[in-house]
Amino acid sequence: MCGRYVRRSDKQKIAEWFKAKNDTSNLPMPDADYNIAPTTHQPIVRQNRETNERELVLARWGLVSFFTKELSEIKGLSTINARAETITTSKSWREPMKKRRCIVPASAFYEWPKEGKPPKQPYAFEISNGSLFGFAGLWDAWKDKDGHWLQSFAIVTTEANELMSRIHPRMPVILHSRDYDRWLDREETERLPLDLLRPYEAEEMEMYEANLKVGNVRNNGPEMLKKALDAAEFGTLPL
Repeated sequence: MCGRYVRRSDKQKIAEWFKAKNDTSNLPMPDADYNIAPTTHQPIVRQNRETNERELVLARWGLVSFFTKELSEIKGLSTINARAETITTSKSWREPMKKRRCIVPASAFYEWPKEGKPPKQPYAFEISNGSLFGFAGLWDAWKDKDGHWLQSFAIVTTEANELMSRIHPRMPVILHSRDYDRWLDREETERLPLDLLRPYEAEEMEMYEANLKVGNVRNNGPEMLKKALDAAEFGTLPL
């Protein structure tokens, strides 16, 4: 799964990178976030229904389906990731997959080994050239009983590539820029871009040890991408 990620770019750079055309001046978001956690509101890129141009908006991480009755129905981390293997059959994912696909801007993401005893050493993964990239995402809109709308998203995951599989059997789907238009196209509802839901090339990624403190959502800052200097207080680290 993908439960934490990093965004080093501000909204202007994100809008320029993903060619979003809307006015982002009023989006309330920090210039960077080094420990993005579920239920927080984060920038996503999608296709505007009226203009078909790309737009940058904020949405809650943890998809709330349009048919949800109460937010209490959403349990834990169950909707932060959408498995590529069930994306056309799952009740939560099949409609967003048809017409509400998005891109989730990121600079890196974290993962912890699936096996072993805590404290587990977290690892950071990013593109080798250090550039901004985009996860394949799905979004939805839900209205509560008072008529207030909540827009939310999930990150699509697939089987791990050779690099990622050293730590975990799954990884988020990272899109190539050449495929952004296909993924975002709201008109393409019959020939779904399922072929894009594949592992990113391992040779184009880097992996390194991150700070143990990234496990606490209150810890944030560029130091999260570095191995903790005070790791001794956490005990012996796994190899």
